[in-house]
Amino acid sequence: MVVEGLVKRFGATTALDGVDLTVAEGSVLGLLGPNGAGKTTVVRILTTLLRADAGRVRVAGLDVVDDADAVRASIGLTGQYAAVDEYLTGLENLEMVGRLYRLSRREARVRAGELLERFDLTGAADRPAKTYSGGMRRRLDIAASLIARPRILFLDEPTTGLDPRSRLGMWEFIADLADGGTTILLTTQYLEEADRLADRMVVIDRGRVIARGTADDLKDQVGGQRLELTVRDAVDLGEVARRLRPLGVDEPRLDASTRRLSLPVSGGTDALAEALRVLAGAGVEVLDVGLRRPDLDDVFLALTGHAAEDEDRTGAGDRTPVGAGEGAA
Repeated sequence: MVVEGLVKRFGATTALDGVDLTVAEGSVLGLLGPNGAGKTTVVRILTTLLRADAGRVRVAGLDVVDDADAVRASIGLTGQYAAVDEYLTGLENLEMVGRLYRLSRREARVRAGELLERFDLTGAADRPAKTYSGGMRRRLDIAASLIARPRILFLDEPTTGLDPRSRLGMWEFIADLADGGTTILLTTQYLEEADRLADRMVVIDRGRVIARGTADDLKDQVGGQRLELTVRDAVDLGEVARRLRPLGVDEPRLDASTRRLSLPVSGGTDALAEALRVLAGAGVEVLDVGLRRPDLDDVFLALTGHAAEDEDRTGAGDRTPVGAGEGAA
């Protein structure tokens, strides 16, 4: 999959401004970005649901405009919200999507049964989808996107709204798909999710690519580790910051409400030991101190100047049957 110079405007607003990215066959690319970054717009263009104003896009070796029907026959798409018919059973939902992909009635039923088993939904196959939990609906939604055995799968924030347990389960399913050779483009706000699933990542903000690389590459850009400590009295934060500033690779962040200081450092436990030495005898009571890796907010604060928030929901949850056009297998 190759994207070069992708541009999309909505009136006076430029949603995408020259986005470039490449997804190697059989790999997983994580597309990260804060509120309004353009992640969903990229996905909609790559899946033929939206036409770009400029740029070149090839998916599965096919042009998304000139060969749109063939592209749809090669891909699967899951949006930010599970797009299932609540009044149909799990089996009926999958059979319906299979028919939209122009599978025969028998092929659709056989494939639906395979996917229900793969996603551990066989026991709920004959229950209406409205009785499913959020995690079960998500699994059913992804199963529907796999009904025609797509070469490439687009997952647009697939764990949005899931509880931690369901999110972990979904990660396992996605990892299994990747291990099976499916090429995946995954949009997410969770760096941990991208870290777990993606081979490489691209970060976009305000329609531009601002960083790319592995999870470790991105974390290293904002400082490999954070020294964090909590003091008993918020008035001591200024003195602590003054003493520890020389140990940091960037300015400390102070939060008076939680009496917490966070300082980007290098050197791991050596930096922690030096911080404790510097604070010894300072008359400051430290309640808690430790090292941690940067989290998503650290990355986005450093790269974009603001923390990650929910993606613009315009078009969220839309999932046109992308294999339903002429020529779909």
